[in-house]
Amino acid sequence: MPVQSETRPDHSARSRVCALVDCNNFYVSCERAFAPWLEGVPVVVLSNNDSCVVARSNEAKALGIKMGAPVHQIARMLKENSVKVFSSNYTLYADMSRRVMETLCRFTPDVEIYSIDEAFLDLTHVPCGDLDAYGRRIRDTVKRWTGLPVTVGVARTKTLAKICNHIAKRSQRARGVLNLADSPHLDHALEMTPVDEVWGIGWSHDRLLRARGIENALQLRDADDRWVRKRMGVVGLRTVHELRGIPCLDVETGADPAKTISTSRSFGRLVESLRDMEESVATFASKAAEKLRKERLAAGAIMVFIMTNRFREEPQYFNSSIMRLPAPTNDTRDLLRSAGECLRRIYRDGFRYYKAGVMFIELVPEDRIQGSLFIPAQRPDSRRLMQVMDRVNGAMGADTLKFAALGIEQGWRTRFGKLSRRYTTSWDELMTVRA
Repeated sequence: MPVQSETRPDHSARSRVCALVDCNNFYVSCERAFAPWLEGVPVVVLSNNDSCVVARSNEAKALGIKMGAPVHQIARMLKENSVKVFSSNYTLYADMSRRVMETLCRFTPDVEIYSIDEAFLDLTHVPCGDLDAYGRRIRDTVKRWTGLPVTVGVARTKTLAKICNHIAKRSQRARGVLNLADSPHLDHALEMTPVDEVWGIGWSHDRLLRARGIENALQLRDADDRWVRKRMGVVGLRTVHELRGIPCLDVETGADPAKTISTSRSFGRLVESLRDMEESVATFASKAAEKLRKERLAAGAIMVFIMTNRFREEPQYFNSSIMRLPAPTNDTRDLLRSAGECLRRIYRDGFRYYKAGVMFIELVPEDRIQGSLFIPAQRPDSRRLMQVMDRVNGAMGADTLKFAALGIEQGWRTRFGKLSRRYTTSWDELMTVRA
């Protein structure tokens, strides 16, 4: 990550302005975008296999439902309070995220996608007097074009923008947008921010700072540089500079190439046969291969792992296998063959498996694959065949075309018993409107 020297911060960049745009209760908001009747109703979204709460509406939070709460422990509360429960619809969430990010790119070419529901925007080009209105325009446009509510925090640095965004979520007066780029209220905002809510301050540093009497962001901003550098290192000192309005973290508009690509899942039921395990590993390898091609990468090596559930009182087993490929490839056929070989090396009968995964490593750009004298860099038909498969599956739905190794029934698949429709990516699940 590009940063300025901790001893010579970039004072020339003091006029920089950035914004953090964060989708509110993202998974829940995606469900509400296609079911407006859910507004004002408590809603939760569950993890894989519908086991734990991973997203909550404000109404669900008010009921005391905790993040990560096991569903079986709160089943009665959910029923008594008529809480609407959904399985994680990752296909829908990923597409809605893409739509939000494309919308944000209309406001500035410099957008850093920080997570599925957050992005930093460089707004240095916007006159200071127009920042409030510009932030509200961003919020209103995203809501109008995607149906998702967002919060906008505007400040001189990314760390301060994070704080502004956090305050804007809780402030009725802010109405979703808080600009503290040149505000006399910045000190008050820092004072009301607990030090553990500052971006980059983990639990160990939180404990260290509180032991020294530093309990909020304002006190951290005014801390002695030498003490911070000694006890928290260069990263801690950069955080202090950011709180002072000195940019040390750039808005990174170019994504670095991935170093690994993986797919893993816990099973819908415990797997006890090699055949089911082969199907699952083949499925994960196929999905990861699609990701490889989307990133225009090829894998030089593959790793497969399998594991039992360590929380069950029964025999436990975990193992993994790594294989270097003859030549880097993103051809699903070659990757399925290698994944199957890795699995057979480590599979053991007599265990009930809970999870498996496939990881591709030693990634290289697909246009720089080097073969050898005896092994060609690519099969003659490889690129064209994979492009056809990806194009058909993209247009007609996932797994419209797939290899037989992936199986048909796939009884081991992760459970999504309360899944909503894929409103934006499947022709068969489009929203219908009655006249």
